Amino acid sequence: MNNITVDKEKCIQCGLCINDCISKCLDFDTENYPKMKYTEHCLGCQHCMSICPQGALSFNGKNPDDSDKISNKNILSLIKSRRSVRQYKDEELTEDEWKTLKNMLPYIPTGCNSHQLHFSIVEKRAVMQHLKDKVNNRLIKLLNNKVLSPLVKHFEVYKKAFEKGEDIIFRGAPHMVVVSSPITAPCAPQDPVIALSYLELYAQSLGYGTCWCGYATICIKLFPEICDILEIPKGYSPIYAMLIGKPAVKYQRTIQPEPYKISEIKDVIQKDSCIWCKTKRFFTNFLRG
Repeated sequence: MNNITVDKEKCIQCGLCINDCISKCLDFDTENYPKMKYTEHCLGCQHCMSICPQGALSFNGKNPDDSDKISNKNILSLIKSRRSVRQYKDEELTEDEWKTLKNMLPYIPTGCNSHQLHFSIVEKRAVMQHLKDKVNNRLIKLLNNKVLSPLVKHFEVYKKAFEKGEDIIFRGAPHMVVVSSPITAPCAPQDPVIALSYLELYAQSLGYGTCWCGYATICIKLFPEICDILEIPKGYSPIYAMLIGKPAVKYQRTIQPEPYKISEIKDVIQKDSCIWCKTKRFFTNFLRG
């Protein structure tokens, strides 16, 4: 079970960790120090430890002093320090700043060098507000549909947030980039993800914040009129959306993630598999592919 430990001698009770918790798991205790309020909702992202300016908060016993200080001087530091930003300044990127970002896009690799990606870039905050209002209104109608009530009952908490006007999808971001690819492209699902990965790291090197936005992606796919606003060409499928803007928060250190499983293949070991095992593996290879 995830938990935090606070060094009260270092903690300045600024509340940055609480404000930056995406799952709203943290709150002030009776002495005004942060505490874990809802452990079952914690995603384990370690944003709370990363953002603390004093290094006063540890996550699951990890010492913040063991984390690397954030620097944008090399690619490894960019990768290690990347955070999903969900708090943005009320400030648009300038035309020159957008030009710098867009000049990088032609260098993004694509499968078979198809080079057919389409980028929908929302450059004006007024357009983002229009998208937010349209999406929220559509979702409220959807969640209030009595026919769909058995399916949407699990989303009651989101329904209340939408009705209050909370921006739980676009997170107040001033901009959004949606990458689409032709349905006939050789690597249609993969190319936009590669593109946004390159864009994200380059944007971070310039001091901008980003957030992969699955909810926005679903809404774009769900409501065709959003595709029209984003000028997505016919025959193209919107693959993923990324929020972008100047961050209103500053992370102080990297997180300490658990390692992934790695198979170090140094020799060929022949294994006999039954026909059922091979058949199961065959179909597993294509699940969510």
